[in-house]
Amino acid sequence: MLIVALSATVLMSCGGGGGRPTFGDNEYPIETVAESSAAFQSTYPATINGIQDVEIRPKVSGFITQINVTEGQTVSAGQVLFVIDNETYQAQVRQAQAAVNTAQSAVNTAKLTFDNTKKLHDSKVVGDYELQTAENAFLSAQAQLGQAQAALASAQEALSFCYVKSPAAGVVGTLPFKKGALVSASNVLTHVSDISTMEVYFSLTEKDVLAMSQDEGGLRAAIDAFPPVKLQLNDGNTYAFEGKVIAMSGVIDKATGTVQVKAQFPNPEKLLKSGGSGTIIVPRSANEAIVIPQNVVMEVQNKKFVYLLKDSNKVAYTEITVAPQNDGLNYVVTGGMKAGDKYVTNGITKLNDGMEIVPITPQRYEEKIKEQAKAMSASDIVNAMK
Repeated sequence: MLIVALSATVLMSCGGGGGRPTFGDNEYPIETVAESSAAFQSTYPATINGIQDVEIRPKVSGFITQINVTEGQTVSAGQVLFVIDNETYQAQVRQAQAAVNTAQSAVNTAKLTFDNTKKLHDSKVVGDYELQTAENAFLSAQAQLGQAQAALASAQEALSFCYVKSPAAGVVGTLPFKKGALVSASNVLTHVSDISTMEVYFSLTEKDVLAMSQDEGGLRAAIDAFPPVKLQLNDGNTYAFEGKVIAMSGVIDKATGTVQVKAQFPNPEKLLKSGGSGTIIVPRSANEAIVIPQNVVMEVQNKKFVYLLKDSNKVAYTEITVAPQNDGLNYVVTGGMKAGDKYVTNGITKLNDGMEIVPITPQRYEEKIKEQAKAMSASDIVNAMK
């Protein structure tokens, strides 16, 4: 049982591209590059907001006398959320209304005087001066009435500001102020978020955006051609509904060199909350791509290298370039390799540039590992593992 267990351990340790058992020969497994379709994905940190996320502030200063909602409550547009102490504003409305009544009475009196003076003028009882004086008094009274009515409208508007209403339908956020608190226009009483649809923001590099625009013939076309995206939540689960990219910023962030992208996600179950975060997953695909395992690649100073089999069975230490997106297991090669090239799949850490090897198939390589493990005694395995 011990021999079997240790043999399995040796086999597992030799499965990667870097490790290689000591066979006492220079046989190395070789694979031939073939073009294939590749599917992978890119991930980007994201922030989540409601399609409409409004700060609720009072327009007048005063003490909060009523709080008509609770945190997380769904409200409709125009619903009264808070009431600010309005005694002073009600008094101003009553005063303005009294001024309107007085002005209206003055207009009525001036009109009677003007109408009577006009009759007397028509009968040649009074002259033009008296008629003009009466008309001027009537026009002045009308102007004073208009002024009083404007003051009343202003007072009524100020009073209406004491009733803080929701400008949109949505869900109420936190309520940092309690009844009796003194607030002003500088205070945010709460937020109302329309979360029926969520806007998720993430960023792409300037290089990616330029490439997309060139490939699709313009930024608008690139947005329209953008594939449906997924959202991974902070608990690791993937959100049930796919999102659609609808806009990209026209300004590049100088600090990060990125462009902000906005995607919309339906939120029928109200699972997503405004202010949350997650990870956007963008699926990618490439036709006629060269795909190789990551464990056959050596990375030195942010550069990637493979060993290609050249003439006379000599290996060449060759730099390659790969797509920035990958699935964590494979690379999509964008330069340095082509279809038909042959590369070493295992034991690359034991190779040197120009070294001559005996190429074998990966299947034969696996058979050699099993044969060696089977032939090894328990003591040999223990020594090999030291």
